[in-house]
Amino acid sequence: MTTKTPQREYFFDSIRAWLMLLGVPFHLSLIYSSHGWSVNSAQPTLWLTVFNDFIHAFRMQVFFVISGYFSYMLWQRYQQTQWLKVRVERVGIPMLAAIPLLTLPQFFLLRAFSPKAVSWDSMSLYQKFNALSWDLISHLWFLLVLILFTVIGFYFFKTLKRFAEKTEHSEFSWLKLTLFIFGWSLFWGAIRLTILNTQPWLLGNGLFNFVVMQTLFYLPFFMLGGLALQRPALKALFLKPRPWTFVGALLAFLAYLANQRFSSGEGWLYEIDAMISMLMGLWMVNVVFSFGHRFLNSHSPRVTYLVNASLFIYLVHHPLTLLYGFLVTPLISNNTLGFFIGLFMVFGAAFALYEMHLRVPLLRFLFSGKPQRT
Repeated sequence: MTTKTPQREYFFDSIRAWLMLLGVPFHLSLIYSSHGWSVNSAQPTLWLTVFNDFIHAFRMQVFFVISGYFSYMLWQRYQQTQWLKVRVERVGIPMLAAIPLLTLPQFFLLRAFSPKAVSWDSMSLYQKFNALSWDLISHLWFLLVLILFTVIGFYFFKTLKRFAEKTEHSEFSWLKLTLFIFGWSLFWGAIRLTILNTQPWLLGNGLFNFVVMQTLFYLPFFMLGGLALQRPALKALFLKPRPWTFVGALLAFLAYLANQRFSSGEGWLYEIDAMISMLMGLWMVNVVFSFGHRFLNSHSPRVTYLVNASLFIYLVHHPLTLLYGFLVTPLISNNTLGFFIGLFMVFGAAFALYEMHLRVPLLRFLFSGKPQRT
């Protein structure tokens, strides 16, 4: 039986849309950063490297909290099997459509233009399969993880209500949440170190990284999102600004920068990175939610347009950014100028494609997973 739809919380829609759209400046700044990518400028720029690190350190953690919140909201609205069908369609169809339409052409683009591409003919059968796993999933990894979270949520949400009833009188606090995320980061790090010392080849396997390591990394944030809908006290904790979480997020980011620059090799770099990123992600939930609730909790046609366009923009921006990097970046010697020109060109092309796809019902269905009204 369906339940009454709660009043729309526009700031959650806005935050989710802006987090998706941040993918464009993230990948453009990656071109001009000191991090190796498929395409890089001749020389890196410090502020764009720091800017790229900042986005990377918290964006997806906050995104998956919102995803858990909305997933549980839909779970309450639909019958369980209907919820599973709706969620898989809305996530799975855009992912399956994007592989032949976006990441497969992107794969050939990388093979043709990237100086880092390895000769296909020299690869073994496993190396070819693994390369396809990385390149065809590519920036669609979060959709794959959301599909897995849908399956996990199908069972998790069943027990969430009973769990909430048992803990009805317990209090949430930032200290408890911090200890929980810190403990989870140690758990994730222990798993990675175990694999590194026993089956290190798995860490270079694309499917294993997406299905296991990424899923485990973001799972507690997805669960916190669902719990925040069930427990208003937790949601209120997220929405009320706390100065120490702001300071904690800043200190965590400084620690993230230090770890990126002073740690080296396999040992501890990724484990420390995971611990810092998880803690920063948790504290940035308070920063982003409190500011969003204060400044973005209003309805407007422009916000609705961005919300509706954000997934499509995210899906198409990656190959557009690579094209910009291969064809335009070498022509602009100033990295800061190149970054802002890239924003204009990639966003402009992405929104133009979005408007074009709206006029083709089949494409609208493939990139939204929603049946189109006639």
